[in-house]
Amino acid sequence: MKRIIIFITLILSFSFSSFASSSENKSEPFDPGKMIMEHIGDAHSWHILTYKDKDVAIPLPVILINEGKVDIFMSSKFEHGHASYKGYRLGDVERDGEKAKGKIICVDSNGKWTGKMPFDLSITKNVLMLLIVSLIIIVVVFRAKSIAKKRVGKSPKGAQTIVEFIILFIRDDIAIPSIGLKRYQKFMPYLLTAFCFIFLSNIMGLIPFFPGGANLTGNIAVTLVLAVFTFIITNFSANKAYFKHIFNMPGVPWWLKFPLPIMPVVEILSLFTKPFALTIRLFANITAGHIIILGFLSIIFIFGSQNVALGYGVSIVPVFFAIFMSLLEILVAFIQAYVFTLLSAIYIGMANEEHAEVEHH
Repeated sequence: MKRIIIFITLILSFSFSSFASSSENKSEPFDPGKMIMEHIGDAHSWHILTYKDKDVAIPLPVILINEGKVDIFMSSKFEHGHASYKGYRLGDVERDGEKAKGKIICVDSNGKWTGKMPFDLSITKNVLMLLIVSLIIIVVVFRAKSIAKKRVGKSPKGAQTIVEFIILFIRDDIAIPSIGLKRYQKFMPYLLTAFCFIFLSNIMGLIPFFPGGANLTGNIAVTLVLAVFTFIITNFSANKAYFKHIFNMPGVPWWLKFPLPIMPVVEILSLFTKPFALTIRLFANITAGHIIILGFLSIIFIFGSQNVALGYGVSIVPVFFAIFMSLLEILVAFIQAYVFTLLSAIYIGMANEEHAEVEHH
């Protein structure tokens, strides 16, 4: 526990120094809202820190399709939004409006937005984080597999221990109780993948320096895709009894089904509210955690903008609460991965439950 607190303190110190260098070197006053949105949002480059009024960032590939033409170049060509390249530029709220914020837009020779946007297939910060998380999972799993082959009949070791623990946890505590002993095996790959991907993404998002720091599971597009996977697997693997209960629920008075199909409409709506709940729950909880931690750190610079000594004087309290929230976010990272996987398993189990089993229960 002591080592975890020391590690989190070092991480927050790095964040503190990054924010400090950014706020001290820029002429404009510190804007906590802008800073927070920049840190939790996606970007075409991976910002590391600001040093002597210069942004240090890792450029990422920009892939654009515009009028049948494909343009590929690095995001460094935009010079952090200060320059245009090949008729493209990063949208700016003040010049182009809210609609163009954070997006690549088409500009004329004078750098003015033409009103058009190319089809963007760029490798953004969140996309790169997704690839990193996926690569880590693949490497760990294959490493565990190779260790298991060498240690047949022996106790697990290293990566094999981690992988076996996760598999047994998902199987015994989520898959079998929710889906059943007869049918759980074919859904195990998805449940394991979803849990590992969400948990590792949540943990990586708490590390403020490369290769961490991207708010991947705090991006609603990512959580929506995960929820859609659950929706597709649930409904395409469902049996006849599941759909019969939706359109002709037994035990419900006929006047709730005909002539106005109240209950069938409610049940059909519930098909879509389930993935919606999965999407919002994961997105909101992870994003809220990042905002709270960054909000506590922002207090230091809000007071510091009034008086430097005052900023250093109050820094102890925000840093203490930021450490506490970081420890809490480690727990939340696990809980949100667990809840998403558990609810997915429950939905799949409900869709595959036989009529006789339902009557028995």
